[in-house]
Amino acid sequence: MSIVNLAAYKFVSIASTADWREPLRARCDALGLRGTILLAPEGINLFLAGPAEATDAFLAYLRGDALFEGKFADLEVKVSHSDKQPFRRMLVKLKREIITMNSPAIRPEAGRAPAVDARTLKRWLDAGIDDAGREVVMLDTRNAFEVDVGTFQKAVDYRITKFSQFPQVVADHRADFEGKTIVSFCTGGIRCEKAAIHMENVGIDHVYQLEGGILKYFEEVGGEHYDGDCFVFDYRTALTPALEPAATTQCFACRAVVDVAAQQTAEYKAGEYCPSCYATNRESLANQGRPAGRSSHADASGTLTSQSPRAGATRPSGDAALA
Repeated sequence: MSIVNLAAYKFVSIASTADWREPLRARCDALGLRGTILLAPEGINLFLAGPAEATDAFLAYLRGDALFEGKFADLEVKVSHSDKQPFRRMLVKLKREIITMNSPAIRPEAGRAPAVDARTLKRWLDAGIDDAGREVVMLDTRNAFEVDVGTFQKAVDYRITKFSQFPQVVADHRADFEGKTIVSFCTGGIRCEKAAIHMENVGIDHVYQLEGGILKYFEEVGGEHYDGDCFVFDYRTALTPALEPAATTQCFACRAVVDVAAQQTAEYKAGEYCPSCYATNRESLANQGRPAGRSSHADASGTLTSQSPRAGATRPSGDAALA
């Protein structure tokens, strides 16, 4: 696998994101990198891919160039590999938040919630309790369509369709957390970091975030206590616990997630339709030989724009990645 895929974020104050936009884009273009960088007053979120020498050079630039005032000197990066470039283009976007929660009081730079590392979490899950003897509850902070691809065994999933719904579902289900140790988790760590802070802020005790998210867990301990794969926002669709591209794919027409079983049905034709859009476009398929699918796009924040296999749910596609 010749392509290195980088995913990283850091909550840190950025006074003028506009001043950094063009230098970052120019450096990525010069190195031949593709992907998405999000800049917001609260920090940076990036998902880039390219040859190893290019990704190494970019990280050296981001961590060491005087332009960034040392803010990213300790940036931690999650790495995976692929046979081909997973992104179509290079984007540097300016945002209000690097992951949208619509809760201005949440400022991770000012202080994180406690974190649990992958090896400690596995030990807790092996035992069913934490070191203090409390029941451990895994809380999935991702969108419903991501959860459907894979999640921790017995994880709590409130079927949210966008992360900004998280504070309300916590308020609605607060009693679920009493007397338990809660571990919030997501793909790469950014959403569960904000989620854990919010839960602490509203007075919920014994809350942790999974350090580095699902992908770091896969990297350090594999797939124990996890069922399925991990959805990612690029052409790979999902990664296995071995951090290799899964057999799961996306429908070309409606962008739905299509698992292996669905790919074996008569209602799936690669590049044309899947069981989800086949059912909703049956008449069009009969008349034209293919369903009238919709194009869609999402950015790295996980904005949702098109129909999912789950009734009433939505899912993104396009140049996005690991949140």
